[in-house]
Amino acid sequence: MVALKENTQMNNGTVVFYSIFRRDLSLALRGGASNFVPVIFFIIAVVLFPLGLGSEQETLSRIAPAIVLVCALLAMMLSLDSLFREDYDDGNLEQISLGFLPLEFVVLAKALAHWVTAGLPLIICSPLLALTLNISIKALVTLIFTLLLATPTLTLIGTVGASLTVSLRRGGLLTSLLVLPISIPVLIFASSAVEASILNLNTNTHLILLSGGLITALVLAPIAAAAALKISLE
Repeated sequence: MVALKENTQMNNGTVVFYSIFRRDLSLALRGGASNFVPVIFFIIAVVLFPLGLGSEQETLSRIAPAIVLVCALLAMMLSLDSLFREDYDDGNLEQISLGFLPLEFVVLAKALAHWVTAGLPLIICSPLLALTLNISIKALVTLIFTLLLATPTLTLIGTVGASLTVSLRRGGLLTSLLVLPISIPVLIFASSAVEASILNLNTNTHLILLSGGLITALVLAPIAAAAALKISLE
């Protein structure tokens, strides 16, 4: 009987998790042109660098990984402030927190929806943009792989910053100031991995560190974000 009850609760929790993810995804897609602002910013920011640096292809290819990664981080910052704010303002977040699904899993569902709408499009656009920066095919493969590890990590870190400022009316800038310093190691490891690939060096160490950062963020970020949200809801 106890096992049946636990199984029922687990199934209900899965349904609620999927419902929150699908709802956030639908709301983001219904946002119209505003949903494409991070992608447009990412494209414009990356394209401006070749125009500013001129025809120095060697210099451009050397700093290209850092350009793509920094622009991806800044693009994802644009949508972090709205991660919990709308649900907090209309009271939905308080209602969700009273359900049987732990708030940590609510944070994970929202983080997954944010990554799909903000992080995944950047990864899809990156191959075409990388060609404008004179990145080799081998380095491009490494860049895409590092983005697959770095962007969800940045989203998870962003949930902590967004949860800390959710009760503030204009907390977008403060969210960025909180998230950017913590994101620096992710940028360093990701750009180092692509640079090692360009120099035909072993990239395993950098990718392992990125994977470790993702796992750490996956475990700790929802706990920290949930604790901050509970404080804001009191």
